[in-house]
Amino acid sequence: MFTQNITRSYDMCMAEISRRPDWDRLFATAAGQDGYFTTGQAAEAGFSTQLLYKHIRAGRVRRAQRGIYRLVHFVAGEHEELVAVWLWSAQAGVFSHHTALSLHGLSDVLPSQTHLTLPAASRQRRLRVPADVVLHHADVPPDERSWFGPVPATSAGRTLRDCAAVRMAPDLLRDAAQQALRRGLVIRNELGDVAAFLEPFGGLAS
Repeated sequence: MFTQNITRSYDMCMAEISRRPDWDRLFATAAGQDGYFTTGQAAEAGFSTQLLYKHIRAGRVRRAQRGIYRLVHFVAGEHEELVAVWLWSAQAGVFSHHTALSLHGLSDVLPSQTHLTLPAASRQRRLRVPADVVLHHADVPPDERSWFGPVPATSAGRTLRDCAAVRMAPDLLRDAAQQALRRGLVIRNELGDVAAFLEPFGGLAS
């Protein structure tokens, strides 16, 4: 019995230690996400919601949106506005369509909305979607993804096909496809659906 009590006390002590706030761990998580982290990630580093509010009042952390926070003094990242959206999706989303086109540098038009593709299985879920986010539902395999810093986007070929499927303005899609071909981001065989969509509008090479 004595030995069991000692073991139980040790386990409780270690559990308490593991729950102590670990700022280095939280920083390491945020550093891989342009300074952002979720409530769950904070909890894994030992930070309760109450403790996060304390750091908010102290000016070390700011609340980006529900369940998502950012280290105030972390250097701004190139794609940080997308990181918060990706974390909102529980890291399941892939940026796509017009947003991915911009990330690949295949469009000079800055999209007014952020396009995010979630797995097809999530179609039935009722989500509180952030403002200016357009959701699509489809499965995106690893070989059809590209990474831009900490966030994933559809590959150039998949992006062009997705844009054709939603009937993007033909001139913009043609210019993007031609750029992708010139830069070696795609091969012509990948663009069958794109060419078919553009055929009534003068074709891919017009």
